Amino acid sequence: MARSILLILVFHFFGAINAQQLYFPPKTGNTWDTLSPARLGWCNDSLESLHRFLEAKNTKGFIVLKDGKIVVERYYGTFTRDSLWYWASAGKTLTAFLTGIAQEEVKLRISDTSAKYLGNGWSSLTRTQEAAITVRHHLTMSTGLDDAVADDDCTLPSCLTYKAAPGTRWAYHNAPYTLMEKIVENAVGVTYNQYTTSRLKTPTGMNGQWLKIGYNNVYFSNLRSMARFGLLVLNNGVWSTDTLLRDRNYFRDMVNTSQNINLSYGYLWWLNGKASHMLPTVQFVFNGSMVPGAPNDMIAALGKNDQKVYVIPSQRMVVVRMGNAAGNVQLAASSFDNELWMRMARLSCLSQSVQDRTANTGFRVLGNPAAATLRGNSIEPGSVELYDAMGRRLMQQVIASGNWELDVRSLPRGIVYLHFVAASGRNMQLPIVLQVL
Repeated sequence: MARSILLILVFHFFGAINAQQLYFPPKTGNTWDTLSPARLGWCNDSLESLHRFLEAKNTKGFIVLKDGKIVVERYYGTFTRDSLWYWASAGKTLTAFLTGIAQEEVKLRISDTSAKYLGNGWSSLTRTQEAAITVRHHLTMSTGLDDAVADDDCTLPSCLTYKAAPGTRWAYHNAPYTLMEKIVENAVGVTYNQYTTSRLKTPTGMNGQWLKIGYNNVYFSNLRSMARFGLLVLNNGVWSTDTLLRDRNYFRDMVNTSQNINLSYGYLWWLNGKASHMLPTVQFVFNGSMVPGAPNDMIAALGKNDQKVYVIPSQRMVVVRMGNAAGNVQLAASSFDNELWMRMARLSCLSQSVQDRTANTGFRVLGNPAAATLRGNSIEPGSVELYDAMGRRLMQQVIASGNWELDVRSLPRGIVYLHFVAASGRNMQLPIVLQVL
């Protein structure tokens, strides 16, 4: 697929994002360390443009964490730091995390048939068909139950009918997910709110609770609690020195492709940067990444009306948005995701053209999206090196003076860094960041 190349300059040196330890705010009170946007090279004009965009898109609250510290926190209208709002389906990721804890505590196994925790006859399937559905099928949206029913939120047995063998069909079906909460509750022997409080809220300082709305169990909290959960996941289930989810295998499986139908879905988490993706309500596989403008390694909790928790390990960043629908009502991914990340990519004060920034060095870069190549020219020979966000070298190529070209099609999508070292020993003082989309 042809990929456009957005060229940005940044201040920091290679590997700088990994040099610092993550910060975790106190569990009580409103103290939370901050990091100035200027430290990241972000321009005030670009930030204000982003805020105008967010306000126009019906946003209520928006926060960006870098290394655990607040870089941006903005509330719109009457919404405040203490206001509560619903997570919608972004709350599914809380259930995925709690299921991992329950399995670690040997209260359940995701390989078990779900009837072990729901009882026989929880659906309209035959006993044999029902026994084939495991807890893992609920976590991966692959139960095979028919989602084309009058109310796909309905958890009554009459609403849960057979469509396909479990594991052979992916469908974003809310009812089988909602039953996951009952599975966990029955397995652990306390209410779902009690389990959430003891295993997540108290250890991290989150607030909020699950509220029953129709058939659905919806989580409500303030914006910072959403960000706390994102920070917990960014640190692989560890809050400061307290490991809340010790099962490394489960955590790895939760945030990676869970079946071979929708490559962009883990255990109730959405995954960016995959070769293809599916969306709710349609049985069609789309080629390419779900959010091409976002970093390749982003994982996301996505909810109706654009409730978002984005976790980006390579940038040690968490981005959270609460609000009303930014456009057309969508259950998970929407056009807002890509619009936001394209604007995030333009926050750098140095986001003018590379050609302007390097005019005095005799080294020029320009992108060729159609051929997915990076081209430029130099007044002297040297070496061009490309690094990922972890500081690992992806590519090195010696170039002669004059025109040069690099084939970047094999690079992972996301942020990569370009460094030029001339044969004379002269270096580019600022690495160039290429966002390959």
